[in-house]
Amino acid sequence: MGVMNFLIPFLALITVVVFIHEYGHYYFAKKYGVGVTDFSIGFGKEIFGWNDKSGTRWKICWIPLGGYVKFFGDRNVFSQSEQQELIEKYNENDRKKLFILKPLYQRALIVAAGPLANFLLAILIFTMINIFVGKDITPAIIDEVQKDSPAYKADLRKGDKILSIDGNKVESILEVSTFINTSTSETIEFKILRNDEKFSVFVKPNLIDGQDSLGNSAKKRIIGIKLSLPGNEFNRQPLGPSKAIYYSLKEVWFVTTTSLSYVGKIITGSGDSSQLGGPIRIAKITGQVAEHGFVPFLSIMAYISISLGLINLFPIPMLDGGHLMFYLFEKILGKPLSQKTQEGFFRIGLFLLFSLMFFVTFNDLKDLGLF
Repeated sequence: MGVMNFLIPFLALITVVVFIHEYGHYYFAKKYGVGVTDFSIGFGKEIFGWNDKSGTRWKICWIPLGGYVKFFGDRNVFSQSEQQELIEKYNENDRKKLFILKPLYQRALIVAAGPLANFLLAILIFTMINIFVGKDITPAIIDEVQKDSPAYKADLRKGDKILSIDGNKVESILEVSTFINTSTSETIEFKILRNDEKFSVFVKPNLIDGQDSLGNSAKKRIIGIKLSLPGNEFNRQPLGPSKAIYYSLKEVWFVTTTSLSYVGKIITGSGDSSQLGGPIRIAKITGQVAEHGFVPFLSIMAYISISLGLINLFPIPMLDGGHLMFYLFEKILGKPLSQKTQEGFFRIGLFLLFSLMFFVTFNDLKDLGLF
């Protein structure tokens, strides 16, 4: 596929997701009277922009991999000694607009609002899909079990209905592969219904080099079953608002907990780090998904939004979670950490972020066959 076929959908997706994230910060900053000097989508040199009535510069910049909201008098580090300097530097009206002189709970809410906005965007997208397109409710009934496969050895049989996988209730045939491949257990528990009797079966999947639904190389866990799809069509049922929101919250929770579990496996060295991807892989997948229509594109936007919100909550300086970590220290100690300590944390955070960026970029290039 051509470069523009995935670049345009990627830019559209990242612009929306980043805008929503930064608008979360912006909204609560304005709510608490904090001055906002810049609202930027992207980094680097400005392409175009404009000033609003309050003096905020809204702009689009050349490097589209993120964005930022800059507060009046903003500084990366802040100590008690600096507080007096700020009080003396600005007049009384300007001091009211300073972010770092706001109460601790207001600063924490302003910082947390960005990730929260990403989660809310995902919930909204999933809700709209559930209402207008519908949720698949095709039951997961086994149509075939391959001989000598993990499922065969565990005594799964044709006609068995899969009720849950590792405690996750299976409400759609589409969820079976997802639950199998996101499971972090060496042996997966299947709860099935056979002849009106419910019981558990434990299956140890095989790990193979395969392809995902878009044709990209991926490590896959397979158990050797084929599911029945009556009429070769999925049974989608539009949901009412309350059920649509419920299933949206459930999906966001599942993606969040699964992602955290995966990260935990990576940190402990038991996870497959080759599946970590960066902007290049995200752009490639976004373009592939966009070819399947607007609804799949919205779905991938929701998943990326969850990922962006979650990553930003990690307690790494330079990220929102790092700032929240500093505020926690401030609450416990009764004062901000010293400037020297904060600067040390920022250096560590910068090193971690650059290391992660290098690693995922290497994975992306390897995925493209350049390594």
